[in-house]
Amino acid sequence: MTARIRSTPGSAIAIVTIACQLFLITGDAFAQRMSRGGGGSRGGGGGGRSQSSSRQSSSSSKPSASTQPSTSNRGSINGGNQSSNRGGPSAGTSDVNRNNSGNNSGNRNNNNVSGGNRNNGNTNVNINVDNSHNTNVRHNTVAYPRPPYVHGGYGYHCYNPYMYHPYHPYGYPSYNPWGVLVVAMAATAIMVSVTAPPPAPTTTTTTTQTTTTVTESRDYYYDQGVWYLKDDKGYTAVAAPLGATIKSLPSGAETVVVNNATNYFYAGAYYEKVADGYKVVPPTAGAVVSNLPEGGEEVKIGDQTYVKFGETYYQPTQKDGKDAYEVAQVEVVKS
Repeated sequence: MTARIRSTPGSAIAIVTIACQLFLITGDAFAQRMSRGGGGSRGGGGGGRSQSSSRQSSSSSKPSASTQPSTSNRGSINGGNQSSNRGGPSAGTSDVNRNNSGNNSGNRNNNNVSGGNRNNGNTNVNINVDNSHNTNVRHNTVAYPRPPYVHGGYGYHCYNPYMYHPYHPYGYPSYNPWGVLVVAMAATAIMVSVTAPPPAPTTTTTTTQTTTTVTESRDYYYDQGVWYLKDDKGYTAVAAPLGATIKSLPSGAETVVVNNATNYFYAGAYYEKVADGYKVVPPTAGAVVSNLPEGGEEVKIGDQTYVKFGETYYQPTQKDGKDAYEVAQVEVVKS
């Protein structure tokens, strides 16, 4: 006997509701299987993609470590530090030392300067000073007909009246002023050995001292009235050394007679006749010469102008109507 099911609206709604619930349950179960199985493989594939991206990021992180291939750093101080690390600290210090070696070269230049100081300490300068001070004036024993010209605590004695005229250096043949350097000496020059005068004695009131005098001999070169000393650069013109003796006078020497004593003058130097030739002597106060060589200077003393050559003061005057110069005797005036 066949059973017939009558469909009613309520039963239809119940069937539809049960079908929807079954569909939802089936979908959840399917989704869970996908997440555990094939879905996991996709996730794994996704994980593979993430790994590749991580590889890219790691590869990109290599350039980001720009300190490794950084070429700009090589030229920088840091690059120098890296190179010094590769070569050890001494490598870095060697770079610094090389810079210091440059400083050392600068020090060598400073040594050149000090070499210049050695030149400043050469005998040329000392010779000029020493010999100019050696040019002492021999006092005259004959009384002066007029009082001295007094200024600044000093008296300037002269026999002839003061008659100013400008100082015009005379051009002596082959003359070189003191301090001029000559590279080579002429074949006509002769060598003259001169013993330096002993130093001035010193006294003290507190102790008694024993002084040992040591004489020093210097070799000068003489050529045509000009005296030279040799140094490492050549031959330097100097003042005529007192006591040096030559066999004959230079051509053009002027005869100077003072109180019946005869001397000879040439280019700032005075000579007197001795047994073996002509000896260099200091100028005598009152000597009158026609010319003075190059190297003198006009010195204003009060209202009068003198010519100072070495340590000798010359008063401008006239002789036989011509310009001349008289050696002044300078003395301290007692107040």
